[in-house]
Order: sequence, then C-alpha cells, then structure tokens
Amino acid sequence: MTITEIDEKFMREALVEARAAAVVGEVPIGAVVVRAGEIVARAHNRRELDQDPSAHAEFAALCAAARSLGRWRLSDCTVYVTLEPCCMCAGLMVNARVGRCVYGAADAKAGALGSLYDLNADSRLNHRFNVTAGVLADECRELLISYFGGLRGAGGADGGCGADLEAHAAHAEALACAEDIAVEAVDFGPACRRPRRVLLAIDSFKGSVSSARAEAAVAEGMRRVWPDAEVRALPLADGGEGTLDAIDACGGEIVTCEVAGPLGDRVSAQMLVDDERDSAVIEMAEAAGIGYSSCTESAALAATTYGVGELMLHAVRAGAKTIYIGLGGSATNDGGAGMLQALGARVVDDQGCDVAPGLAGLEQVASVDLAPALQALDGARIVVLSDVENPLVGRRGALAVFGGQKGLPADDAEVLRRYDGWMVGYGCLLDAAITGARAQGLLRTPEGARTFGSVLGVPGAGAAGGLGAALLALGAELRSGVETVLDLVGFDERVRDVDLVITGEGNMDEQSAAGKAPVGVARRAKRCGKPVVAVVGGRADNLDAVYGQGIDLVLPICRKPMGLEQALDPQEATTNLICAGEAAARSYDLGRI
Repeated sequence: MTITEIDEKFMREALVEARAAAVVGEVPIGAVVVRAGEIVARAHNRRELDQDPSAHAEFAALCAAARSLGRWRLSDCTVYVTLEPCCMCAGLMVNARVGRCVYGAADAKAGALGSLYDLNADSRLNHRFNVTAGVLADECRELLISYFGGLRGAGGADGGCGADLEAHAAHAEALACAEDIAVEAVDFGPACRRPRRVLLAIDSFKGSVSSARAEAAVAEGMRRVWPDAEVRALPLADGGEGTLDAIDACGGEIVTCEVAGPLGDRVSAQMLVDDERDSAVIEMAEAAGIGYSSCTESAALAATTYGVGELMLHAVRAGAKTIYIGLGGSATNDGGAGMLQALGARVVDDQGCDVAPGLAGLEQVASVDLAPALQALDGARIVVLSDVENPLVGRRGALAVFGGQKGLPADDAEVLRRYDGWMVGYGCLLDAAITGARAQGLLRTPEGARTFGSVLGVPGAGAAGGLGAALLALGAELRSGVETVLDLVGFDERVRDVDLVITGEGNMDEQSAAGKAPVGVARRAKRCGKPVVAVVGGRADNLDAVYGQGIDLVLPICRKPMGLEQALDPQEATTNLICAGEAAARSYDLGRI
C-alpha cells in the first residue's frame, strides 16, 4: 500500500469513531493512534457526556495510547483525527513527542496545525512533528456539516439552536453564533489560513542564471498563487561558483585583490572578509578559474594556482583566522604547487631553483619545503569546501577525470599516464614535506580531521587539479561544500518554521544524490519534516536516489518545447522559473507534496 492508501485506511477508522460520537450526541470527531501499522488506541469526542473540557477525541486517544504502551513518549506513533486539532490537543502532541499527525477537515476557527497556528513546526517548542492535512477531508467535513445541520433543524425558528451548538462545539468555539448557522453551512475550510512561509535555497543554473536571479523568479511565480507569501531567499552554492554570493548574504565585506591569473596575467579576484568571525571566504576560480583558459593542452600544462596563494596571503593580512576555500571550476592541474610557492614554500628542482608554473613544472620537482608557507599562514585554520571525492592520482585521479575538460588529451592514455607519473612523484614529495613539517612542530592535525598516510589516495585530494592535496599538506580540513555553506548561512535556524522548501539546479541526475547542493538542502529540511521541491533545467529518467535523500518533487522548468540554446537564455530561463514557482505552489495546495 502507498502512504496515501495507508492514511486513508486509518482515517476511515477515525471516521468510525466520529460516527460513534454522533450517536451519543457528541460533535462527530474521532481519532486513532497507530504504531507500526497497528491501531494502539482509539477514541471519540466525549466532552458533553463526561463534562470534561479535555475530552477531545485525539486527546483521549493519546492518553489511551500512552497507557497501552506503558510510556508517555509516542515518537513512533501517528495520530489520525477527523478535524484539525486545537491548541490543547496540538500541545499534547508536542509534549507526547508524536512522530506525525494526519487530519481530515481543516478548522478555520481553532485549528493549530496550519489554519491559525503551526504548533507542530514552532522552533520555540522542544519538539516538532510532521503533519499531513486533508486526508478524506470531504467525508470528515460532510459528517460535521450534517450533524450541525440536524441540530439547526431541531432548534426551530426561535434561534434556540445556538445554545445547543455552543454546548456541542468541540474546538474552541468552532461556530461563532446561531445567526451564522441560519445563513449557510459551517465553514471548516482554510479561510483563515496564515500566509505561507517558503524558504528558497536554489543553486545557480550554470551558464544561464545566478542563484539569486533564480530565487527571485521562483518567488514571483509563487506569488501568483500566494500573494501574501512570506518568502526567505538563501543563495546556494556547494563551494564552487556562487559561494561568495551565498555567504555574502549573511554578512562580511567583499574585497577585490589583484593577483596572478592561471596563465600569468594579472587579474582582479574577489574574496569575502568577515571581521566579526575573523574569517575569509575564497573561491579558487576567482584567481584560477577555467574561464581564464583557452583549454588547450599547452594551457592545461601551464596553468598555475599561484593567484590562490596570493589571495590566502591577503586574507591572513586582513586578520582572518579561518580561511574557507571553495574548490570548483579550476583551470589548473598543478597539484597546488603554485599556491604553495605564492605562500613562500620551496618547490624546487635538483638545482635548487623554483620549478616552472603548472603541471609541466611538476616533472622537475626534486624537493618541497612547507615551512615558509606554514609560517606565512600564521596558524590560520584552512577549511576546504568541496564535494569532489577523487584522489590525487590514478584511474579516478585529478588528471584522468578532470584533465580532459581543461585541455589535456583525454583520449591519449599513454600521455595521461606520463603526466600522472609526474603527479605521483610530486605527491610523494608532499608526503615527505609533511613529515618534515611535523618534525619541526609546524604542522598539527586539526582536531576531528581525518588522518592519512599519503596525500596520493585521500578522497578529495584531486579537487581543482590537485589543489586539494597541497591544502591537505598545509593541514587543511576537507569539508562538504554544501554542508559547510548551509552552516555558514544559518540554514537550520531558517528552515524550522517554514511550510515549504524550494531548491534546484541546472540538471539533476543520480550523481546529484552524491553530495550536490539541492540534496544537501533536502537532507537538512527533512530533519524538520519540511516538504522539498527541486526546480531543475533537466533531469535524468531515474531519480530514485535523489528521492531517497529527501526531495519530494522534481519539477522541470521548461514550459514549452525549446532547444538547449533557447533554454539557457537568461530571459527564457527566468520566465520558465516563474512558471515553475507557480506550479510548485499549486502542487503544495493540492496536497501533492
């Protein structure tokens, strides 16, 4: 059975209880508590019979479940109730630590799980739980309307039914007065719902629109459906392009520096300096990105990370005690040798001369001395942001996997093996340099960081053409790019009281589940029980792994047939995203997510 079929099955059991309440003259509201697919308690409304203000159906069922299970914590239980719980009953669910509540009809006058309040998602309380609304809503609503309609007929023309209704109303004056009843049926719908709260955390659509522009477009589309929506936007990145923009939204100052580009020209590169946190954020692509390269074999052999080292020196001089470095979009294959040289490290040939820039220079490396670079960093902590798992060398190494896109001859296995041999020799020299720095007391393993015997095989050492390996040699911590960015922008705090999370990226496939930004967002959102929609430019046929990580709906944005060039056009992509935002909001209202 699907989740929907299971929910309907148990809601029908709650309706049985509701009808039992009507038989004895109580407002027809029923509830059951389910654990591991079995009903452990059931109850219906008995407020008038027992003259007990707490004798609501779900309240009684929860108390009975606690007695049956011999414990007050009901975190493995789901409560099914025919009418949206009031503050009292929702509060008991918080205190009982229930895992989930499923209700039928909404209660516009007293509902505390979406209509008037959202007690299940209030970050100020000590427990939050998932809610599914509208299961068999029509049947639940019709039962209530029929019951009150019968009371109205019995009350006669003198309006005496008002007292009867007040005596029988179960949820904090669900009916206002007899005059309301005389004109129309009782409204148990969402007429008084509060504005929807939405968190946008969308990655850039590379080659098309930025993270911020994508979020603005989606927000515009949602407001076609929810004009009063409360939208919070968090630009998203995973350590690559857009990382500065994402973190800049939470404070700090963008600083522009002139540094060496990957092919020797001076370029303007930005970094983010946050004086309050004594930190700096660097995107290595600002100084050595693939956009600076012609991507020929000669460029791939010469490209250097020297400018990245210069940015790191600027950060230290600006007072940064922690330097976050995003590794993505590099033009380089030099194993980070240029970065080390910029910091003062000795990367020399057998004559004691500095080796030439780029991968070509690694053929001549005879020794590496990290001491000057470590001294220049003055104890600054280095945190590497990357979700690349490739080692430095070998079949999955930096050159074999990423060299081709930078200009190396991917189809010439013999040439690639020769280049990889240079990288192996360089990596072994880095290992020796690490041992020497530790012997001098200049290098300590950060607390909680992974230890390794050699940089050659460390997952992530191959990021940015081997820059990851050189940063490891300086004592850097390798962290998930998206997880670290989400921490820095305060995602967990912002997601707690929203109704819906919308993420997205240019293309979603099975690899997205391995650590890309949207899946990182979904995993975090699911900790708070939030539904997640991913808007995407394209998608793979099979996304089971993505759905398994917490994304509820993948929504391709193209609103009509169009070629790739047209779809990538920023104006066209913006229009598509506006329509996708509208579709996401309507899907939410239909209960599809």
